[in-house]
Amino acid sequence: MTEPPSLPTGDVPPPFPAGEVPPPPPPGMPPPQVAPQMAAPQAPPPLVTGADGVAALLSVACKSCGSQMTYEPGTTMLKCQACGAEQAIETTDTIDEHSYDEWASRPEKRVATVGKQVLKCQGCGATTETDELSGACQFCGGVLLALSNPEGLIAPEAVLPFGIVKKDANAAFGKWVKTRWFAPNALKKVGSTEAIKGTYVPHWTYDAQTATFYTGERGEHYYTTETRTVNGRTETHQVQHTRWWPASGNVSRAFDDVVVPASSILEQEKLDKMGPWTLAQAQPFDPEYLAGYTAVRYDVDPDTGLVTAKGKMEDVIRDDCRRDIGGDEQRVATMSVQYAALMFKLLLLPIWIASYVYAGKTYQVLVNANTAEVVGDRPYSKVKIALAVIGAIIVIAVGVAIYLQVKHKDKTTAALAMLGIG
Repeated sequence: MTEPPSLPTGDVPPPFPAGEVPPPPPPGMPPPQVAPQMAAPQAPPPLVTGADGVAALLSVACKSCGSQMTYEPGTTMLKCQACGAEQAIETTDTIDEHSYDEWASRPEKRVATVGKQVLKCQGCGATTETDELSGACQFCGGVLLALSNPEGLIAPEAVLPFGIVKKDANAAFGKWVKTRWFAPNALKKVGSTEAIKGTYVPHWTYDAQTATFYTGERGEHYYTTETRTVNGRTETHQVQHTRWWPASGNVSRAFDDVVVPASSILEQEKLDKMGPWTLAQAQPFDPEYLAGYTAVRYDVDPDTGLVTAKGKMEDVIRDDCRRDIGGDEQRVATMSVQYAALMFKLLLLPIWIASYVYAGKTYQVLVNANTAEVVGDRPYSKVKIALAVIGAIIVIAVGVAIYLQVKHKDKTTAALAMLGIG
C-alpha cells in the first residue's frame, strides 16, 4: 500500500471558505487538519525605524475615541484632535552620536541620493511614495508616518520638539509684518498668513577637538607729532602708525554641536539666521514627535555638511589666533587645523513655514518654532523709498545751508571787527 504523503511539521493547509465542507480524503489519507476560523486581525500600525535602525511599532490612534493624535507643542504629549485626550511620549533612549571617521571608512558610505519611501496613513490606510519622513494624508488628512527607513539613510538621533503653537506663530508673523520699514501700507493689513505649516527640517551637528598652528603678524601702534597749517593757523596733531612683527603659535578648542542644514529645500542663509537654537531642549528621536507635522528628509551628506561645519569652526579658530597674537592689530596668514574625535548626528529642528500673497507674488517667512525668531521675504514700497531719499536730501541741503550761513556770518563779523565796526 502506498504511504500517504506527509505534511511538513507545522504546515497546516489553509481553511476552506465558510459554509463549505472539505471533500473526503483519499483512501489511507488522514482527515485534513482544518484551522479554526478566527476574526480577521486588525491592520498593524506602521513600522518606523528608530535611531538604532530597529523597526518598531508605532500608533497614534486615540485610545478613547480612535481619532488621530498629534504632538502638542511645548509638551511631551500626544493630544487627540477630537476628544482632547492626552498620551505621554515615553522615550527611554539617549541621544547618541556617530564617529565620523568610522562612517567615512566604510567601503560603501551612505548617501542621501536614495529612492523614495512609502508612507502609510493611520486614518484611512492609504499609502503614498515620498521623500519626506512624515506628512498629512491627501485623502483624509490623517497622520502619515514612515513605514521603514530607506536602505542607506542615517536615521535621526535627536529631535527638538515644537515649542510654539500655530496661533503664536501667526502672531509672530503679524508682528514681523507690522515692523517692516519701507513696506507698503497694504502689507501691514495682512493679519495672518494664507498658509502656515509646521515642518521639521534636518540638520547635522558636529563635535570636534581641534589643535591649530598659525602664522601671522602682530601690529603695535605708535604715534608721531606732525604740524600742519589750516586757514593760516598752525596746528599740531598726533598721527597713528603701526609697526608689524612676525607671530606664530598654537591654539586649541573643543567644538560641540556645530549646526549645519542637512536639506537644500530651504535657503541655507535663511536657516542660518534662524538660530541660535535651544539645543539643550532636544530629545532622543521618537517618531511620535512628528505626528501632525511634516518632516523633510535630508539631502546633504555628512561629508558635505562637514565642509560647511569646518568653515564655521575655522571662523572661531581665527578669532582664537588673533587673541593669542595680541597687540593692537593682528593678521592671520595661515592656519593648519588638526581635527580629532569627530562626531556627528542627525537632528530635526522645528520651523513654521508661512506664506502670503502680495501684489500677485508669494512671499515666504520662516518662524523658529523653538525661539519665535522670524526670518523672511517682504516687498518694498518704491514710493516710501523715494520719499525717504528726498527727505534725506532735504535734510542734507538744510544742514549745508545753515553751515554756509553761519560761516558767512563769521566772516562778516571778522571783517567788521577789522574795520573797527561793530
